[in-house]
Amino acid sequence: MKSWRYAVALYPVILAGGSGTRLWPLSRKLYPKQLLPLLGKDTLLQMTWKRLAGLGASMALVLCSEEHRFIVAEQLREIGAVGRIILEPVARNTAPAVAVAALAATCQDPEAVLVVLPADHAVDEASFQNAVHEALPLAEAGHLVTFGVPPTRPETGYGYIQRGEALPEGGFRVVRFVEKPDADTARRYCDSGEYWWNSGMFVLRADVVLAELERFEPDMVAACRSALGTSCQDLDFLRLDAEKFAASPEKSIDYAVMERTDRAAVLPLATAWSDLGSWDALWEAGAKDASGNVVHGDVLLADVHDSFVHAESRLVAAVGLADHIVVETVDAVLVAPRHRVQEVKQLVDTLKAHHRPEAVTHRKVFRPWGNYESIDAGDRYQVKRITVLPGQVLSLQKHFHRAEHWVVVRGTAMVTRGQEQILLRENESIYIPLGTVHRLENPGRIPLELIEVQVGPYLGEDDIVRLEDVYGRNLQQAKG
Repeated sequence: MKSWRYAVALYPVILAGGSGTRLWPLSRKLYPKQLLPLLGKDTLLQMTWKRLAGLGASMALVLCSEEHRFIVAEQLREIGAVGRIILEPVARNTAPAVAVAALAATCQDPEAVLVVLPADHAVDEASFQNAVHEALPLAEAGHLVTFGVPPTRPETGYGYIQRGEALPEGGFRVVRFVEKPDADTARRYCDSGEYWWNSGMFVLRADVVLAELERFEPDMVAACRSALGTSCQDLDFLRLDAEKFAASPEKSIDYAVMERTDRAAVLPLATAWSDLGSWDALWEAGAKDASGNVVHGDVLLADVHDSFVHAESRLVAAVGLADHIVVETVDAVLVAPRHRVQEVKQLVDTLKAHHRPEAVTHRKVFRPWGNYESIDAGDRYQVKRITVLPGQVLSLQKHFHRAEHWVVVRGTAMVTRGQEQILLRENESIYIPLGTVHRLENPGRIPLELIEVQVGPYLGEDDIVRLEDVYGRNLQQAKG
């Protein structure tokens, strides 16, 4: 692997705020696809970070949703990544995120060059680094560089870029950007040889993209500058001012700048690439068996061809399928023909309209201290499996509507109950009466696992009053 060194400072910008609804039921609002290990042991976020290795870049900026902040921080910690995490208090699409990153980078270096990457794509690492190397002369000359992928099929799930004349520094001028076309139009684009898939990755000088944003979207830049100027440090996160950031228009960087500027340039990214935006895309990117199937988990197949079958919690068996997607999780199963997987988003919209929890979260819910998983629930009771990481501690809290029983099955627990502090070991238990102030802590070196039985007339996660919290979460009544 080459190790590049440049005269300019490269600032990688990882956009990790997406929701990935087309990969439901694995991807959900509180645990979207960029946080999932869809192509190996690393999550897509971790793979994106590792793709930056060897570029000689400065500290990366990661922009993510506030509700994903602790998961993002833990995943970066797992791979030894050191970066600056900026929290977007509300979703405003990619243009405000790039504006914030450009403003933050120019504070460090007025000549900073941004390498902007979505956190949920798949691309060959060496090809990507070579493309960045080729893009730098264009970016230094003031072009806003994006990468186009030569199409291998008439794909209707991607946007397209029409390239124009060649540029002296390399690459081509952009004639226009085109939204996702219908099948006939996509076929014409592929046959013409003038159109490439829009990868959504960019190399651009921070001052140039800011100048173009000022030109086309002055209100956006003003809102982002104000939100960054009144931001505050919260543990390991930089928290943008919520009210001021919310005042920004909500637009993608393509709509806000790239489709309107005369500085857009495109370079070919001649390698396998996917935005992993659908189950069919995951089938395309996956390792296939002799029958063309991509299989994960405990799966038994008979006469199944060219299908994607994912089993998460139990045996999944299929007979006589072709070109299908089957995805099983603890609380949901998806079955669809591969050519209709773009319609999964409609299912998620229906789940949201009916306020179904399956649209938002998994049975396993992640918290900064660990996670909990619902095991069983009924009238006036709920059972959870709780895992607390070594050295971590839950908030000091109480409940108005439920009592709790805890049984330690692994590790050691330090329990605060009222004025008492009680050390529990494996096979020991404790009762927390309704209204009693309590806290759970793992003082050991291995994960603490316990079974919690909640009993009461109301068992919602909003029945928590936090009195103290080491993670800086809101006190008083809050979810989780």
